[in-house]
Amino acid sequence: MKTFTRFVVMLLVASFVLSACADVTPTSPPDVDITQTPIDEYAPIDLQAGYGLRGPWFELYMTNPESPISPQGTGGIDGPLVKAIDEARLSIDVAAYSITLNSVRNALLNAHDRGVTVRIVMESENMDTSDVERLLEAGIPIIGDNRQGLMHDKFMVIDRSDVWLGSMNFTDSGTYDDNNNMIHVRSMKIAENYSVEFSEMFEQDKFGEDVVAQTPNPEITLDGTRVDTYFSPDDHVLTALYNLLSESEESIYFLAFSFTSNELGEIVRTKAEAGLDIMGVMDKEQVASNTGTEFDPFRQAGLDVRIDGIDGQMHHKLFIVDEKIVVLGSYNFSKAAEERNDENTLIIYNEAIAKFFVQEFQRVYANAYE
Repeated sequence: MKTFTRFVVMLLVASFVLSACADVTPTSPPDVDITQTPIDEYAPIDLQAGYGLRGPWFELYMTNPESPISPQGTGGIDGPLVKAIDEARLSIDVAAYSITLNSVRNALLNAHDRGVTVRIVMESENMDTSDVERLLEAGIPIIGDNRQGLMHDKFMVIDRSDVWLGSMNFTDSGTYDDNNNMIHVRSMKIAENYSVEFSEMFEQDKFGEDVVAQTPNPEITLDGTRVDTYFSPDDHVLTALYNLLSESEESIYFLAFSFTSNELGEIVRTKAEAGLDIMGVMDKEQVASNTGTEFDPFRQAGLDVRIDGIDGQMHHKLFIVDEKIVVLGSYNFSKAAEERNDENTLIIYNEAIAKFFVQEFQRVYANAYE
């Protein structure tokens, strides 16, 4: 892997990750150039069973299933989310593939009890749980998708001004057993994007292929950072990702729970043939069970793509392009995600955030095997 350059923040993050991950050592340490970024613009977030990064308009979190605290089901990245729910004043809109995390369930119940409007859309097949039953009994409305495709989103819009999203399902395993990410974006325009998407599902009963593309702010700038918002299947996410990877110049790193997209697999291999640095880690159960997985074609092409080494799931859905651009969200790299499921994706053009994800890539890669 290339030597990492420029950002002071990575020195801070690296020191915390090394302490949080016990004997896990990154594949190479970051070099630091103090001329590039003010030292106080980004700061690490200290968690017992995870780690994070705070920036001008965001907080970014990673689970850490290898933390000795994780088996206790406490001290994880659900803590900041619960705090945000506890501080909600007006409304909380939740799009959840699954809800079995007691801390989140209880926070939503408490918010409802104090008069906050709580609304939820879910994947219908995951609504038969005691947690969902308790939410319904409390009078919180929950709408199922009742479609063949999945309502696969994992996001919350709080007070129509803050959005929490990522790869993490609101479940115990998603928070403490699996490798996952979650980002808190403080932006009314991003919140508007997600509120419109939520309203389509909750108010209009439009899921999956029924949805009409109407993202109000598809590209915005936050404190100098370009952020693109996409929803699937409305916004042709595959085309956006294919074009982004096509324009890569130096490297593509990916962490993929499911990677069965022929188009994305093809462009990754094409870029490898062009001499770019290509590395990836994929979830072992998905590699073993997916028909049409791109793992075998990647390995046959000589790419350094590995299988994750944890007991839980390697549940990220990430591309890191040229160590400058990050793709994250709920969108697996699959035909189902593109054509049938309700999904969301952010593309963030920010080198500091990209470096943070490179650090996460190193951590996962260090435990992966060929």
